[in-house]
Amino acid sequence: CAACRFQRRRCSPACPLAKYFPASENQRFMNCKKLFGVSNMLRLLNQVLVKDRDETMQSLMFEADVREQDPVHGCMGIICMLEQQLDKLRREL
Repeated sequence: CAACRFQRRRCSPACPLAKYFPASENQRFMNCKKLFGVSNMLRLLNQVLVKDRDETMQSLMFEADVREQDPVHGCMGIICMLEQQLDKLRREL
């Protein structure tokens, strides 16, 4: 996986990040590592229920990808833009 490749170690079958960061998605892993760090991602995965891990990692990956595109505002920029669109549509109605 991309996480083990970055840490220069052999990826074990029990690697918790292998499912989310295959070797082909190196840039996505680098975005997440830059924003959250590997230890924080692992800690978050261990804190959530097993059934919620996929959704948690999808959220982390989305936030990291958006932060890469917009380093200043990140997800908050998207939220503000959508709120402005809602306000505009409410005024039109």
